[in-house]
Amino acid sequence: ALRFANAAMASLGGVLKFDKQRIAGYRNFGTKLWNACRFAEMNGVWENHATSAPPTPQATANRWIMGEAAKALAEVNAALETYRFDTAADALYKFVWGKVCDWYVEFAKPLFDGPQAQETRQTMAWVLDQCMILLHPFTPFITEDLWSTTGTRAKLLVHTDWPTIPMSLIDPEADREMHFVTTLIDEIRSARAQVHVPVGLKTDLIATALTPEARATFTRNAALIHRLARVETFTEGPAPKGAITLPAPGATFALPLQGVIDIAEEKSRLQKTMDKLAKEITGLKSRLNNPNFAASAPKDVVDEANANLAAREDEQAKLQSALTRLADLG
Repeated sequence: ALRFANAAMASLGGVLKFDKQRIAGYRNFGTKLWNACRFAEMNGVWENHATSAPPTPQATANRWIMGEAAKALAEVNAALETYRFDTAADALYKFVWGKVCDWYVEFAKPLFDGPQAQETRQTMAWVLDQCMILLHPFTPFITEDLWSTTGTRAKLLVHTDWPTIPMSLIDPEADREMHFVTTLIDEIRSARAQVHVPVGLKTDLIATALTPEARATFTRNAALIHRLARVETFTEGPAPKGAITLPAPGATFALPLQGVIDIAEEKSRLQKTMDKLAKEITGLKSRLNNPNFAASAPKDVVDEANANLAAREDEQAKLQSALTRLADLG
């Protein structure tokens, strides 16, 4: 975690500030990879596995994640060639956590129970191998440990060749389909979180506009969307009163919330939080605009105040978006 944090924070020309919170975050990142490998083990991924060439899967999710691996390698190689270790670490973080652990592991679960189970095992093994190899310069201990316990290895990870993944593995059709799925699920999750829909509660989903391609994509991935976005029923038609509008590529959806949440109470809660944030932002701006503070305070204190202001302004924007959505509900 410390080594990865040092790489991730090593921006050119900057002073490296020790940040315990970021180190803890990268420790969690290592745990995330460990859990993904354990999940793979529970589903027979490592049985009779040896480091191998890329498989040739048919399932859309499998084709998509292999293309994402090719993109990640290209980003990491470009960053390392220019000694941008922070950029390389960021690309790996987004791929391993954002694509493999957050999405692909979830997409693979139903595939393990169907006719494409074996190709999914092969694909997951290959993808996790790439994760371990690419992360090894940044997190050598956990990756070497995982490498030694996942399949039959001809040599230690430290002696394994750096991968060459052809860009031809990027499948535009799979990219488009999985982009639709992840965008829609993210939109639903974000809307639910913003207006405090209870986590375990399922909600209905209405398609108010669908292109033929979007309809076909939704149909092929309906089970995934229902499970990951907590959708109870799906219909097509006009949006009812008290529904949040959700955009997706080639489609518009509505999330009916009338009777699901207390709209007036939620508006009041958000407004109180907004008022509190506004006072904090005013105080921080006043402090930063004070010439005496800028002249006498240490640079790290000024930087921390700027970071706090940016974080609160970002939170304010999110709350304003939530209030706007609630206003649309009536």
